[in-house]
Amino acid sequence: MPKELTDTLRNSFHGKLILPADADYNSVRKVYNGMIDKRPAILAQCADVQDVAACVNFARENNMLLAIRGGGHNAGGLGIAENALVIDLSPMKEIKIDVASKTVKVQGGCLLKEMDAATHEVGMTVPAGIFGTTGVAGLTLGGGLGYMTRQYGLTIDNLLEAEVVLANGGVVKASAKENPDLYWALRGGGGNFGVVVSFVFKLSPAHTIYGGPMLWDINDTKEMLAWYHKFLCSMPDNVYGFFATLTVPPVAPFPEHLHLKKMCGVVWCYTGEMDKAEEVFKTIRAVKTPQLDFVGPMPVPVLQTLFDGLYPPGLFWYWKADFVKDMPEAAIDVHVKYGLKLPTPQSTMHIYPVNGFASRIGKDDTAWSYRDANYAIVIVGVDADPVNKDKIATWARDYWNDHHPYSAGGAYINFMMEEGDDRIKATYRDNYKKLAEIKAKYDPDNLFRVNQNIKPQMAAAMA
Repeated sequence: MPKELTDTLRNSFHGKLILPADADYNSVRKVYNGMIDKRPAILAQCADVQDVAACVNFARENNMLLAIRGGGHNAGGLGIAENALVIDLSPMKEIKIDVASKTVKVQGGCLLKEMDAATHEVGMTVPAGIFGTTGVAGLTLGGGLGYMTRQYGLTIDNLLEAEVVLANGGVVKASAKENPDLYWALRGGGGNFGVVVSFVFKLSPAHTIYGGPMLWDINDTKEMLAWYHKFLCSMPDNVYGFFATLTVPPVAPFPEHLHLKKMCGVVWCYTGEMDKAEEVFKTIRAVKTPQLDFVGPMPVPVLQTLFDGLYPPGLFWYWKADFVKDMPEAAIDVHVKYGLKLPTPQSTMHIYPVNGFASRIGKDDTAWSYRDANYAIVIVGVDADPVNKDKIATWARDYWNDHHPYSAGGAYINFMMEEGDDRIKATYRDNYKKLAEIKAKYDPDNLFRVNQNIKPQMAAAMA
């Protein structure tokens, strides 16, 4: 990158530009997934909206590849790219709560744990995520599932407004009244349409929930998964739990006799009346006595960060995912088979419910097409040692190949790595054509393409 070019950007920039020769370049360019090792040309840590617009204009005018990083948590590492200008939103962390209107405005560099801590102080929450280290921006733009999905919907179902820097450098608002087509596309369409520098969310009441992990022996997977599917689909919206196969971490507070034991389990979140929680869970505990039961009252931010310490940044991850409507015996048998073959202690499989309130939003009301799915399944091979990269990837791919015939076709976009155009189209189904048209309107030259890319030229091809 010629010095005169970087000087041009620096002259209109309030934040910090980090170049390959800088001492902190290697630490700053790292993202959550250690599998990703990209060397961008410039890391632009933006201080404000003007910085973001300056970067967009610079990339467009100099024909530079442009990437956008919020929390850096993306499965495929799509917040960074080789020789790119990376818009790093991490310094932009302002959070403003309006108690009267029950809304919160969150800048694009915030992590979920930061938003949760702020909203918890007023006894409210935004339904979003499972890990506190996840970035608010990327999670929201992909849809945003989490512990409150059945009660309050996806994160996008609670998004009221977004402030967006467009490909032409202009700054607009997107809401039901302003640029409604862009607002529609942002709710599930990913980072295809601009840089979202802030979000306004509706707040919902949630302070203390009744939840946590409940585990059974791995050999109980078939029985418990069949029960789980039938039970959860019959329960009111205030009962949520995601199913998992896992290896018990060899750390406190897990009891020593379970350390490194393969198990199946559910991580629960009950948002109903606390005086009724014990009665609800008495029925659950009666099905089969769990070998570990850490379920009880806890503040929302505690639940949201419960597993952050077990998955620090820098581990090597390989992701595969699908949406699922039903769970026939043959599909359960696949989960049993691969649960018994978890390749490393941190590898796991999660089945996240996306039904309840979320299923009662129309499939055409937002870009998220799979309102008829019951679950978003994710299979992740994870390990700290790069020597095991092929081992964890092979397990995840084989698992997915065996299970995919029982899926609904597409997958939650935030759980996908770089898997090609057909997988992206399968994920958006009938909404893809409209997304391509909106992409052609707001980003006709595909400046924002380091993502699960919706191509503007597809609008004409599908006309």
